[in-house]
Amino acid sequence: MELRQLRYFVTVAEAGGFGRAAERLHIVQSAVSQQIGRLERELGVRLFDRSARRLTEGGERLLPEALAVLSAADRVRSVAAEVADGGVVRLGTVHGPGDRIYRVLGELADLAPELRVRLKRLAPAERLAAVRSGELDAALVRALPAARRLELLPVWHDPLLVALPAAHPLAAKSLLSLEDLADLPVRLAPRADNPPFHDLIRDACATAGIDPPEGPPFTSLAETMAEIAAGPPSWTVFYEGTGLPSVPGVVVRPLSGQVLTTSLAVPPGPPGPALRHLLTALERTAGAVAAG
Repeated sequence: MELRQLRYFVTVAEAGGFGRAAERLHIVQSAVSQQIGRLERELGVRLFDRSARRLTEGGERLLPEALAVLSAADRVRSVAAEVADGGVVRLGTVHGPGDRIYRVLGELADLAPELRVRLKRLAPAERLAAVRSGELDAALVRALPAARRLELLPVWHDPLLVALPAAHPLAAKSLLSLEDLADLPVRLAPRADNPPFHDLIRDACATAGIDPPEGPPFTSLAETMAEIAAGPPSWTVFYEGTGLPSVPGVVVRPLSGQVLTTSLAVPPGPPGPALRHLLTALERTAGAVAAG
């Protein structure tokens, strides 16, 4: 059995006939028929009903397996090309990482000077799908407790901060708890915009036994901070490192006991050399942040 024969098998199935497959493959029809015949003898299974120009039951069952084999072969070629070229790691990034991602890239350059990094920014769900499909080698994600068919490796833990009106009595406290904020309307972005972070805050409130009133939605950083300064009392929550601007009439206080975890989503199983270098760089960066 050869990969060429499997490719011909898949092409005939997708094209709906030997003649059309030959056109797609830019070879004569007899060559396609010959290779399919050899594949059928090798497998001991009739793949096509020639009279009806369709797959047999055996062909239907074997088609997904052939597709999987060809996909794996393409992946081997891709990885081999990356290894021959010094290695490439394709990383999905999060929005607003501050300068931390640049420190990671600096660490990687020291660890593996030949390793190239390709950054891609996608929505969280698209980031995870790209890791599952092999389009990305790994992706950074925030506030996600689990991901189907992926491993989540925690890399950073950022304290959460509360922004509230400077004139509010709670502004006198140097450290706030969720219980302090129970009666004050909270501004969160709609869940559809960022499900993991929205769920993180709502779940933390439920665990604390509070259900704060729902205030106007969080829109942009500048607009929300301006509304907190000038509008009816309300609060919103950020993570440290967001780069909050100093806004007159607004104070920012740490939120006791609450952190935002950033994880690296990777396929299950032992990481390859490029991914191991990335994990080492992330660990070193996390250590530098904690020490600083």
